[in-house]
Amino acid sequence: MILSGVFLLIGILVGGLINVLADDLPARERPRIPHCPRCGYVNGPTRWLALSRRLLGGKCLDCGLSTRNRAIFVEIGTGLLFAVLPLFIEPIADLVIYSAYVGVLILVIVIDLEHRLILHAVTLPTTICALIASVPLTDNNPLLAVTGAVAGFLFFLVLFFLGQRLFGPGALGFGDVTLSMTMGAMLGLQRVFFALILGIFLAGLWAIVTLISGRMKLRGYFAYGPFLAIGGIVMIIWGNEIYNWISNP
Repeated sequence: MILSGVFLLIGILVGGLINVLADDLPARERPRIPHCPRCGYVNGPTRWLALSRRLLGGKCLDCGLSTRNRAIFVEIGTGLLFAVLPLFIEPIADLVIYSAYVGVLILVIVIDLEHRLILHAVTLPTTICALIASVPLTDNNPLLAVTGAVAGFLFFLVLFFLGQRLFGPGALGFGDVTLSMTMGAMLGLQRVFFALILGIFLAGLWAIVTLISGRMKLRGYFAYGPFLAIGGIVMIIWGNEIYNWISNP
């Protein structure tokens, strides 16, 4: 419980970092100290977190822009998710590395939902880091990470070209392909396909719901990356149990 409390606080801080990156990276700006997304006013340390800004009035001290609900949800959501991780992941090296992966996947979700972008500036460095970080992991290794990255890339590359052929440009973005590669490096060959298939299933379920409700037309498009990222987070937390259950029924 103590470790979960520590990771709750770490997750809130990581959520604050995610908010900064989600504002700056899509604008092709170098990440800066937390600042107002409208006027650029740089916040002091006591206002770096959206939660603290909300407690201190909830508005930019320069232009009066209200703190966005997204920023609040990201910090609270990341904190709660980080608090859960110690209950399922051990030893500590695995916990630290997989927590970092969860942070990256949350960043992907936020950016893709808001901008329909999966940035190579996020996926490519993360893939390299994940290949290196596979060395100390107890349930991954460089061979599994490399083959997982290649398999994830090729699997979604095929889907990318099929989508282009069947539904036209924009059916899938190439960012989805690089995200699949990144997830392969994170999870290893033995778990990446479960994550991708789960993501595809969730995306298909969402498409059915939105079509039935009339929120999306038959030829409409929606962000695909968040569903893949959710599949990745699920496999980070429960992946070994799922893999063992399926492999040894």
